[in-house]
Amino acid sequence: MANSATEPRITAARPSIQIGGQDSPSLAEGLLALRVHESAEGQSGCEATFGNWGAKDKRTTFLYFDRALLDFGKEITIGLTTDVLFRGRISGIEAGFPEGGGPRLTVLAEDRHGDLRMTRRTRSFTNITDAGVFSQIADDHGLSADVQLAGPTYRILTQLNQSDLAFLRDRARTVDAELWMDGTTLTARSRTGRAATTPLRLGYGNELREFTVLADLAGQRAGVTVSGWDVAAKRALAETASETVITGELAGGQSGAGALAVAFGGRAEHVVHSVPLTAAEARVRAETLYKRIARRFLTAHGIAETSGGLRVGANVTLDHLGDLFSGTYYISHLTHRFDDEQGLRTEFTAERAGLGGSA
Repeated sequence: MANSATEPRITAARPSIQIGGQDSPSLAEGLLALRVHESAEGQSGCEATFGNWGAKDKRTTFLYFDRALLDFGKEITIGLTTDVLFRGRISGIEAGFPEGGGPRLTVLAEDRHGDLRMTRRTRSFTNITDAGVFSQIADDHGLSADVQLAGPTYRILTQLNQSDLAFLRDRARTVDAELWMDGTTLTARSRTGRAATTPLRLGYGNELREFTVLADLAGQRAGVTVSGWDVAAKRALAETASETVITGELAGGQSGAGALAVAFGGRAEHVVHSVPLTAAEARVRAETLYKRIARRFLTAHGIAETSGGLRVGANVTLDHLGDLFSGTYYISHLTHRFDDEQGLRTEFTAERAGLGGSA
């Protein structure tokens, strides 16, 4: 339970809205519902619903069907005080005519990942790193690139009938990276390189409204081995990753592998379908797969007061959850919501590799 000596801090807020870089108080006042969603795999989206009936040009009529304010391709920005919750371009317009209510208009928008999503290709890259691939695809779309990725140089990488976004997501999953868009800059980092050094603190009963968390051994493994064949050296490959690659993220807690060994004995995972061509490729894949498994030992879902610091990629320290589950979690999925009944709030999914330790 929350600390009884701490008074709940619940704040009421209405998002601000800009169209084409200009504030629109009328849209902010007429906002009926809002959903802004983002994930660690890249691409943020927004759905904003407005009342579409009122006084205009000295008569009562539809407010936005003339497309003067809300139209395809226009930039829409959702803000909270000085923070930007979403910035993207309108890609869809929906009209609603509910029984017993006034007409509504909903706009759907995507960030600049939408450009990558709508471009499908088949091509090959030779003698290139993942950082080089990310930078080249950003340049293809007229975007800046801010890429900090470690990893091997590949003899060949093939994009086979994939959108540019799907291909980059595959590459990111291979090297323990996450991608996101900062305006017109395509950014890629490892998870540890993305997270802020100072976690945002949320207390149950205060900023943290609701929370559920599951510690589950079903998917945990003691180690992951990736096998392949080095064509040039004409030899088999086998690289293994274990708990040592995740030790720095445990914060003194017990890992899933440790709990698994005590409860059921060690279990290992063998991957033979990824076909790495060098020992370096096999090692990176083994470590990335192990980290993905280990980080999902604890999976949590929460609802919190919205703030600019509560974003995908943020570390959050959650208090008043008991010794077993209090500590620092990583936000992997997030949705900001607004409506007239519950106001503004943020729903999130978080992960943690260690059980019972403090952050």
